[in-house]
Amino acid sequence: MRQRLLATDLYCLTASDLSRGRETVEVVEQMLAAGIRLVQYREKSKKAAAQYRECQQLRKMTRDAGAAFVVNDDVALARAVGADGVHIGQEDLPVPVVRDLVGPDMAIGVSTHGPDQALAAVADGADYIGVGPLFATQTKKDVCAPVGLAYLDWVAAHIDLPFVAIGGIKEHNVAEVVRHGARCVALVTEITQAEDIAATIASVRQTMAAAKGQRG
Repeated sequence: MRQRLLATDLYCLTASDLSRGRETVEVVEQMLAAGIRLVQYREKSKKAAAQYRECQQLRKMTRDAGAAFVVNDDVALARAVGADGVHIGQEDLPVPVVRDLVGPDMAIGVSTHGPDQALAAVADGADYIGVGPLFATQTKKDVCAPVGLAYLDWVAAHIDLPFVAIGGIKEHNVAEVVRHGARCVALVTEITQAEDIAATIASVRQTMAAAKGQRG
C-alpha cells in the first residue's frame, strides 16, 4: 500500500464544517460510491473520542470499497484505526520518528511548500509529498501563502517520489494543475460542498482526462 497509495487521480479530504450540513460519514459514503479510492480524514476541531468513532466507521467503509484511508497529523489515531497512511506537516514530528511509531507498513505523506522541504522529505524516507498550497485556500487554518505553479513544475521535473497537488484546486483550475505535471490532485470543498458529489467528481475527472490528453 505504501508504494501505490497515490495510484489514483483524486485525493479527497473531509471537512465537516464545509459539507452543507451533512455528516462526514455521509459525505465519504458518496465519495466512495462515486469511485474515489483515496480519502484523508482531516477534522481537527472534533474531540479525540469523536474522531476515533468516526474513523472506525470510515476505516471499515474504505476497506470494504477497496479504498485507501489516510489520517491527517494524528499518528496515534492513524495507528488506532489501522489507517493506510498518515499525513504530516512541517511542524509535526519528523518522518523518521513517525516511521518508528507507525511501523514499516503505513505510508507517510509530508506537506511541502518549496524545494528544500521536498528534498528533505525524500531524504527522510517519506512515501509521498503534498505540493502546495498552489492557490489561496480557506479550508485550513494557519496555512502558508500560495506557492504557485512554479513549485509544481519544479517537483514534476526533479522529484521521483509520488506527489499530490493541493490547495485551492477547483474544477475551473484543475486542468491547469494537470498540465503542469500533477497526476494526483487533492480536492476539499469542491467535493464536500457539492450539491451532487457524484456528478461533481465525474465532471472533475472528465476535465482532468482532457487536460492529460493535452499534456500528452
